Amino acid sequence: MAFIREIPRGELSDKARELYETNEAQLGYVPNYLKAFAHRPEVLSAWGQLLGAIRGNMDQRRYELATLAAAGALRSTYCMLAHSTALLRSRIFTEAEVGAIARDYRTAGLTPAEVAMMGFAEKVTREAHTVTAADLDELRRHGFADAEILDVVLAAAARCFFSKTLDGVGAEADSAFASLDVGLRALLAKGRPYNPGP
Repeated sequence: MAFIREIPRGELSDKARELYETNEAQLGYVPNYLKAFAHRPEVLSAWGQLLGAIRGNMDQRRYELATLAAAGALRSTYCMLAHSTALLRSRIFTEAEVGAIARDYRTAGLTPAEVAMMGFAEKVTREAHTVTAADLDELRRHGFADAEILDVVLAAAARCFFSKTLDGVGAEADSAFASLDVGLRALLAKGRPYNPGP
């Protein structure tokens, strides 16, 4: 599950137990990331509040595309699988379209504004120190207001925290993602191998 100890149910703090119960009610299982964060459930709760504030200013399609760009740049298999699943459940994209985005978003049939946004999110994730005023001007040419540009930066920066935390403790992507097409899973496994078993 992860490189750090999984806390037995009987040893969970009240806050961690509450998070477990909420996720079980919503998802039907406890995600592996939550089992890792059970050591510091208050951090996960704070993360949830931050993420809610960021997502609250973006439509789901834009948020998920910016997040996929960041997760791909970070080579985060867990986040690629999770956010691709979110796109499929919401019916924003088909499996074929998600696969095309994972292969190369530049040729996946997205709008020019979305391609520019994903390229910018990748740059923020990989080398934010190289971002220039010209990068923001390019997004403005595609119709992004300054507040919307900040939203993309926030989504990418937030993904850095979460993806690096999960990979840093070796949290494995959930077996629930095994329901995805095997070819799509292979495309999304950008970093750690995903081997959910039979």
